Amino acid sequence: MYITLGILAVVLGWMVAVYNGLVGWRNRVKESWADIDVQLKRRYDLIPNLVETVKGYAAHEKGALEAVIAARAKAMGAHSVAEHAQAENALSGALKSLFALAEAYPDLKAVSSFVELQRELADTENKIQAARRFYNGNVMTFNTKVESFPTNLLAGAFGFSKADFFELSDAAQREPVQVKF
Repeated sequence: MYITLGILAVVLGWMVAVYNGLVGWRNRVKESWADIDVQLKRRYDLIPNLVETVKGYAAHEKGALEAVIAARAKAMGAHSVAEHAQAENALSGALKSLFALAEAYPDLKAVSSFVELQRELADTENKIQAARRFYNGNVMTFNTKVESFPTNLLAGAFGFSKADFFELSDAAQREPVQVKF
């Protein structure tokens, strides 16, 4: 009887430890997503100022400016990690086009507010990349725990499921920017 109670106590203790570990990793994933979200919001806040600055120098390039505005709106409305990744790919492409457009306007490149906005946006992009790496590292650890035996038995029983990675399309990042005048 004591042996049975001892075994039951060990199994119960293991179950509690595994459950608490899964909860902790799920919360790390949520926290690291919040870090990405903060940087994305900072990026979204910088874009209208950038568009307004460019608008004064390249008013006839309305299509490029509207593409950035539309991509920003879509990215802000994304709900899932996959939707965010898709919208961020489009926004990154639109911003690349905008910066390529700015290369054609030397007066714009000399404006201090544009240069400062461009620097802040580059800094924000670096922070997004760092936050994305941190998030994806936490997702990898969490998903490994959810899928590994015997933890997967408890994960399934308690409703833990794999988290999505925040992956940006390599094609969108390597694709050359098309600027037409």
